[in-house]
Amino acid sequence: MLRQPAVAGAFYPDNPKDLKKLIESCFEDDSGVGYMPELNSFDAKDYPINVMVPHAGYQYSGPIASHSYCEIVKNGFPEVFIIISPNHTGLGSEISIFNEGEWITPLGSVEVDGEFADEIIASSDIASADFMAHIREHSIEVQLPFLQYFSNDFKIVPITMGRQNFVTSTNLSKAILEVAEKLNRSYCIIASTDLSHFNNQEKANKVDGFVMEDIEEMNEFKLFEEVVQYNITMCGYGPVMAAISISKGSGKNTGNILAYGTSGDVTGDLSSVVGYASGIFK
Repeated sequence: MLRQPAVAGAFYPDNPKDLKKLIESCFEDDSGVGYMPELNSFDAKDYPINVMVPHAGYQYSGPIASHSYCEIVKNGFPEVFIIISPNHTGLGSEISIFNEGEWITPLGSVEVDGEFADEIIASSDIASADFMAHIREHSIEVQLPFLQYFSNDFKIVPITMGRQNFVTSTNLSKAILEVAEKLNRSYCIIASTDLSHFNNQEKANKVDGFVMEDIEEMNEFKLFEEVVQYNITMCGYGPVMAAISISKGSGKNTGNILAYGTSGDVTGDLSSVVGYASGIFK
């Protein structure tokens, strides 16, 4: 199965040269890390970090995303990136895993780790092999060029969550931890999420602050409770809950927010903004 780009030319350029230039500008932007990192080598099986990354158009969230990708690049690439996203289209199942083939972007193709994907499906009571949920979903696709800029020597397991709650996130977390131990393969979790949507800047900063505090405390239970209590329109709280649980289950017990911003910081319109953050679990 070849998964063709759905948002090339919209969320990011469809021309490879222009795409690379934009990625460089995201890193070098005042809201980015300020420089282009160099990819380090990595040999051990126990990859040291997992990350949280936004997934809007590069002109809006790319500089914030550069902070998480800088950490990945500095630590070297693992064998597999397990990218967990929310489901914006409504297609597919509760946990939809793209379990074979390749994903195409303007920077080339990325192979799916079919063995890892199939093992997760077998270990989970909820996850299923499903391609339809991924055909138009942007929140995994936009992560790939950031990785491909530095190397094409990696595989992915794309997972989108059609239902985000304790049951689905816990079930997925346990399955991934079991399979990772069984296969003894280095992996990095990329939790793809934006924060609150369509509040004014002041309210966005307030409610996003609740979420970011929970993430730094590595408290997925409080995160879920506050998303519900304050009606925080964070689209990927399920992937972040799973990333926190997987991180703690693999000995990564520290959470840090690396950068935060909103669409209003870019557009100047502070009346209705979307929040973006990069985070790291180590």
